[in-house]
Amino acid sequence: MISLRACRQCHLISEGAKCPTCSGETSREWQGYVYVLDIEKSQIATKLGIKSPGRYALRVK
Repeated sequence: MISLRACRQCHLISEGAKCPTCSGETSREWQGYVYVLDIEKSQIATKLGIKSPGRYALRVK
């Protein structure tokens, strides 16, 4: 089974111990997620400060 992890800095969800986007530390303790497809039209991406499309955690511990 694949263990998904979320970056503590940018909240991107990935499988590795380091974030592929910002090289930040990842955590197994996260809650909720949102898919961002079009960052220019997404109000959620603007509010969360998301700069690139992908899957992001809403809360990371």
